[in-house]
Amino acid sequence: MRICQITGKSALTGNHVSHSNHKTKRRFNVNLQKKKFFIPEEDRWVDLKVSAAGIRNINKKGISACLKEAKEKGFM
Repeated sequence: MRICQITGKSALTGNHVSHSNHKTKRRFNVNLQKKKFFIPEEDRWVDLKVSAAGIRNINKKGISACLKEAKEKGFM
């Protein structure tokens, strides 16, 4: 599944709209990256599928705080 393990973001749906205003369904996928993060408290590496916004959150708050928050919200 294409879901961010930190923020819980997933794909949205919308329409392709042509010049003649004809509409067909499309998906807006999440900007997911596979990334390894080091957790110094546990002295181990973790592989995560994270959105670009999730990476910015980790840089801001720290990996341990983000993982704790994601587990509380049920994203992991």
